[in-house]
Amino acid sequence: MMTSSNDTPVIAFIGGGNMAEAILGGLYTQVPHHTLRFSEPYAERLQYMTQKYPGVMATDNNDLCATGADILILAVKPQVLSTVIQNLAPTLHLHPNMLIISIAAGIQSEAILRWLNPVGYQAPLVRIMPNTPALIGEGAVGLFATASVTQSQRDLTERLLRTVSKQLSWVETESLIDAVTGMSGSGPAYFFLVMEAMEQAGIAAGLTAEDSKALTLQTCLGAARMAQESTDDLATLRRKVTSPNGTTEAAVKSMENANIRQLIHDAVFAATDRSKELAEELGRA
Repeated sequence: MMTSSNDTPVIAFIGGGNMAEAILGGLYTQVPHHTLRFSEPYAERLQYMTQKYPGVMATDNNDLCATGADILILAVKPQVLSTVIQNLAPTLHLHPNMLIISIAAGIQSEAILRWLNPVGYQAPLVRIMPNTPALIGEGAVGLFATASVTQSQRDLTERLLRTVSKQLSWVETESLIDAVTGMSGSGPAYFFLVMEAMEQAGIAAGLTAEDSKALTLQTCLGAARMAQESTDDLATLRRKVTSPNGTTEAAVKSMENANIRQLIHDAVFAATDRSKELAEELGRA
């Protein structure tokens, strides 16, 4: 189904928060503006989005769905997703070929489909777990498609997300979305914490706050770029910059002695487990 007259898919966003804006903003420079639509209940946010993205239709949830779209992106908080979907279900049934993409963390497809249609209609649904670097076009996203999603709809989803993400990883088992949440979904915070600690250590060692931050950020960026562009694996890259009895070896030994690998492992699994808990808590409605 192509709803727009020029065969460019119409994409509608339920919710106009940061992640919705990341995707909409990425698309805004690449597709006709009239093919983008969104709803947003908060007046201040609505005004901001309307002013920043002129030509994009802004309306309420029901009108947004009633007009039809090729892709409907559910970009509301997980805690309100049940209410939003059940209010929209009667309207959504009028558009059975509409691809639905959910950004809501922890809400499994079974719950979303149950809220969409109690009698069992299997709407084409893709769950995605993006991360906040999508806001600057550097996102990483995990994706899971239900059985009713066609290959062309998978391709359409990829084209959409490549506007804001550099890495797309499809998983064939939905439970792996929880692992994606623990890795890349929550992952930016892990690196922000490490960078914060490095910045503070640099200041403690006598550097100015400005220099310490600048050196920290560029070191992090440079290391990531090297890892992306090198044919070596991460362990090899680490060994190449760790000279025997040198400064880096002293630092790495200090981190290893503090059991840094277990700390990171525990952090990833804590986020993964919390994602599973959210699915259990929020999917009961």
